[in-house]
Amino acid sequence: MRKTLIILSEAAYGSERTYTGLRLAGAVAKRDGARVRIFLIGDAVACAKRGQQVPAGYYNVEAMLGTVLEHHAEIGVCGSCIDARGIADADLASGARRSSMEELATWTDEWADKVMVF
Repeated sequence: MRKTLIILSEAAYGSERTYTGLRLAGAVAKRDGARVRIFLIGDAVACAKRGQQVPAGYYNVEAMLGTVLEHHAEIGVCGSCIDARGIADADLASGARRSSMEELATWTDEWADKVMVF
């Protein structure tokens, strides 16, 4: 089984880096024998905010996370980063959960075969 960790640190909207990282996560997660974990840190924690409403025809990163989750991905959200931005655990989208730098270290050092940062 191939294990890919994707770390997103850019804002949910305004840059295509997060959008591209989520597109890649979805494409990898669909492959046979692939496991994907996503870690949101810094401004990317807003990706996991529940109830996003975007203009018609615009991508929705909350929905994109849901698509990746359908393929059994895991999503960790930096606890210090959500605290700093006033996002409560209850505000996180379904399937996303509070995580920590310690867990990111474990995912990076012990779990992942590949690590990609956007």
